[in-house]
Amino acid sequence: MDQTTLQSLEKLNQLRLTDAEKEAVLAFFARQDKEMAVLDAIDTERVERMVHVMPILTVVREDVEKKLFTRDELQKGAPETMDGYWQVPRLVE
Repeated sequence: MDQTTLQSLEKLNQLRLTDAEKEAVLAFFARQDKEMAVLDAIDTERVERMVHVMPILTVVREDVEKKLFTRDELQKGAPETMDGYWQVPRLVE
């Protein structure tokens, strides 16, 4: 990250950083860039891609439409209903 990017981010996020805070942010991202460079230098060409750390068996159910409840069953506990709809008290008059 450079000074121009940091200024853009300050404006975008409506921040005002002090000079010391700006230097701390720039130093942090400089360290992150160095660490990423170390990781990028590692040869991973012969390493198999991994989706999960642990082997996971995904059981996929058949996608079948089921009607679990009827409207009447769902509205049984409602305080008031009318023509198949829940009635709620008017909040704004």
